[in-house]
Amino acid sequence: MASRNFFEQYGEISKEGVDMLNNKLKPNKIKKGDQLLSYGQICKQIYFVTKGCLRLYYISDGVEITVWFSFEDNSAIELSSFLSGKPTEYFIEAIEDSEYLSLDKSELLGLYGQFPEMESVVRCFWEDVILNLLQRFTALQKDSAEDRYLNLINQNNYLQRVPQKYLASYIGVTPTSLSRIKRNLR
Repeated sequence: MASRNFFEQYGEISKEGVDMLNNKLKPNKIKKGDQLLSYGQICKQIYFVTKGCLRLYYISDGVEITVWFSFEDNSAIELSSFLSGKPTEYFIEAIEDSEYLSLDKSELLGLYGQFPEMESVVRCFWEDVILNLLQRFTALQKDSAEDRYLNLINQNNYLQRVPQKYLASYIGVTPTSLSRIKRNLR
């Protein structure tokens, strides 16, 4: 199952641990445009995308700002709310009809007690999430919009599957500016 490959990229889990994890995962579907998480809710689950695409975003001055996209074989989570138990300021939305596995935080914590290696593997996962967020933050501060767009070109999923308005907000520009960048790079 996808969860084994996902978690084992961060460390080894016993067969029993993987079996128990797979028993805790719940398969779900979501339609394009529907939300898994809305402003003010508490993120109590990790989602593992098996088909489709989810995006995390927030709203600032009436404008949606996309933070990241999650495609097949990736996780989707609002980490701050999940770890703190506080209401989120973010949304998780399907930008395609999607399928995913969900794992409740309480189930994850229970797995830690039964399978100590699970806590170590998940800690490495959290570290990876935090490092990716820091790299993204640094790129938004340091790199030009053109450079951020060029980095997207290397990630074919983004260009072919994500609407331009979301790509623009992801790299920190307006859709009109993104069109100009694309035109100038031809």
